[in-house]
Amino acid sequence: MAAEVASVTALLRELVADRAATLPALFALVQGDLKRVARRERLASGAGETLSTTALINEAYLKLSDANLPAFADRRHFYAVAARAMRQVLIDYARARLAAKRGNGVAAQSLESADDAGDDPADAERLLEISTALDQLEAVRPRLAQMVYLRFFGGFSDHEIGSLLDVEESTVRRDWLKARGWLFQALQA
Repeated sequence: MAAEVASVTALLRELVADRAATLPALFALVQGDLKRVARRERLASGAGETLSTTALINEAYLKLSDANLPAFADRRHFYAVAARAMRQVLIDYARARLAAKRGNGVAAQSLESADDAGDDPADAERLLEISTALDQLEAVRPRLAQMVYLRFFGGFSDHEIGSLLDVEESTVRRDWLKARGWLFQALQA
């Protein structure tokens, strides 16, 4: 674990000088973690079979490689940005599914001829509501929002989040309760 942290930190420093060469090496090093996170989030968001775990990681990679991002301060910053990129991919995917369910500009079909592939538009709408609530939480309590990103979209444990945010595990648990309460109220409104 310590060797991996050192390797990630070294690659993050190199990333400033040569993003094109270093980002693939960084993703290769942390691919196991990212795959675990992506699998969990893909299934939790109801993304279906058309958005595979590998596709989610690749889309997040493309977002990060195309973006004009500042240098990553540390691995905590990298994981937070990677979790945000996965969230954006899932949100974009949910929006596309909702657009398709609403016709996407195509003439209406009868119910008998429509092919329901099991993608529930209510799930996609709920994901968009959660995204809006998270944006609002980030505006008022950035650390709580970052913790939610790491836990919900990143799939990290309390211990891992504490290590990434440099806080005690008990603080992570308290922040999770605060964030859940805040999000619950925001989603009920």
